[in-house]
Amino acid sequence: MKNFAKLTAIAALVGAAFSAQAQSLPADLNWITNDSEPLFASSEAQRGGTLRTFMISFPQTLRSVGPDANSGLRHYFMDGAPKLAQRHPNTGKWIPQLAKSWAFSEDNKTVYFQLDENAKWSDGEKITADDYVFMLQYYRSKDIVDPWYNDFFSNSITNVTKINDYTISVETDVEQSQDALMVLINMPSNGFQPRPEHFFKGGKDENGDGMVDNFVRQYNFKSEPTAGPYYLDKVKKGKSVTFKHVGDDWWGYSNRYYQNRYNVDKIRISVIRDFDIALKHFEKGKLDYFDMILPEYWHGKSDSQASKDGYIQKFWGFNQMPQGAGGLWMNTAKPLLDDINLRKGIMLATDYDGMIANIMRGDYSRKPHGLGFGHGEYDKADNKAPEFNPSKAAEFFAQAGFNKIGPDGIRVNDKGERLSFAITYGYNTWTPRIAFLKEQAKLAGLEFTLNLVDGSSAFKYILEKKHELAFLNMGSGEIPAYWEYLHSDNANKPQTNAHTNYSSPELDKLIEEYDAEFDQQKRYALSHQIQDYVTEANIIVPGYMVPYSRAIHWRWIKYPESPMTKKTESIFHPMDIANFWIDKSAKKETEQAMKKGTTFPAVSVVDDKFKL
Repeated sequence: MKNFAKLTAIAALVGAAFSAQAQSLPADLNWITNDSEPLFASSEAQRGGTLRTFMISFPQTLRSVGPDANSGLRHYFMDGAPKLAQRHPNTGKWIPQLAKSWAFSEDNKTVYFQLDENAKWSDGEKITADDYVFMLQYYRSKDIVDPWYNDFFSNSITNVTKINDYTISVETDVEQSQDALMVLINMPSNGFQPRPEHFFKGGKDENGDGMVDNFVRQYNFKSEPTAGPYYLDKVKKGKSVTFKHVGDDWWGYSNRYYQNRYNVDKIRISVIRDFDIALKHFEKGKLDYFDMILPEYWHGKSDSQASKDGYIQKFWGFNQMPQGAGGLWMNTAKPLLDDINLRKGIMLATDYDGMIANIMRGDYSRKPHGLGFGHGEYDKADNKAPEFNPSKAAEFFAQAGFNKIGPDGIRVNDKGERLSFAITYGYNTWTPRIAFLKEQAKLAGLEFTLNLVDGSSAFKYILEKKHELAFLNMGSGEIPAYWEYLHSDNANKPQTNAHTNYSSPELDKLIEEYDAEFDQQKRYALSHQIQDYVTEANIIVPGYMVPYSRAIHWRWIKYPESPMTKKTESIFHPMDIANFWIDKSAKKETEQAMKKGTTFPAVSVVDDKFKL
């Protein structure tokens, strides 16, 4: 394995080679700079203040790649950080971020980007083409111990070329439409963002056993400089992290789409391991907002006296976000779960619809397919989640050999094995949901046991393929990704998203054809075939989706007159659309009113303009 010092040296040599070659641009490029879309922040926004929020568990790493990096604070370090361009959250058109303009080659595989010369790392260093050249070397190194990025930046992104200090070209493996190319390069979760070459210079393999120990261990709790508005300022291990704003001179404010966003000066995230305790902290004024996605909180705990007195306000806003794969993942590498009849039985014995109606108060919606929803024509229009049918489930269990009923009502086979599987999940607040599934499954003679693994440790447990069944929903871009979940390259390997460990040469071929297809209609058709294949394989029980953001907040948290966009996932998350702010005068007014016992009108806002 290469050590990191060698990796950086290679990147430097590559950058120097490109500069020496004085790469030139094609003469007929049509540069696109979309600087006229509607704004979605408010000119009334105020800068300043500390946003106080919480997380259930302390992250196992501050890295954004490598082991255990796909959870915790990743949204601050990667998903929410600037890319070259992004979709406008309402119109869907591409708008500039780190690139001020872009152009497409006639080969349908190459995109050129002119970088924003204003862009700087949070430590003050300029962001240049060299950081993108280094990015490619970084992601291709086996030393980061991240197979997904190794593959994506070797087989999907085939080259990043420096034209000059502020111009690059990006080459992809297959021909795609211009829009598909932009999606591939700028998808929030794919990591295509510069890496600060200067930060990693001088890295050494102190243990002499290759890059793995040097990178994973040495950088486990080191925070890289960021292109975003907030950098990690303080870490109290196990207790809290604090992000600090780069300042009024953050380069992003030269971009009109960033103005009046990211308004708070600091973000303090404390570890509070229980939602009920966190709610008490909020009600005492120690936290500024509290997400109430959970129906049991919204319907039972949002109407405190402070809410009735107008100190605390309620907000419910609907979005149109794509929904990722998920529900109940069956690990086919575990005993018995390789039997398709048994999986068919589990599919019919898992009562998600009843759980949504009875536990979720009908607030959530059922995903029509285990591979997600909201991807336009990529999704089959007639996808439909299976209905709960314990009698039919019992027939499949009998075909799988579980044709006897034990004294406790749970089915057994001729070997005396009970029909019992553990559901792994990560949050105690989910326990009533799993408990409902457990009770309903008994009607088919199936036992679900509850395996609660705390917070980020649950995802690690699942990534290591220790689970039998995993209660888990994944995020999604606007184009569904299949390779990471379903291709044989990822099955039975730790630190991959192949949560079912399912593999099939026929499915592999469909996925490879899908990834390589240029014709959009043919790609849609391949997507439908993949979804049909997964339906027939019975490996993911389709779960639920949450098409809204919902929270209670102290009245000093303000937002625009039209607060939601189609793509606002979390209204008060500081790395989402982030068009809210702290009104210091309103905070002072509220604190004084509470001391005097004076009240304000109760406020409950519903923004349903994007409700489907």
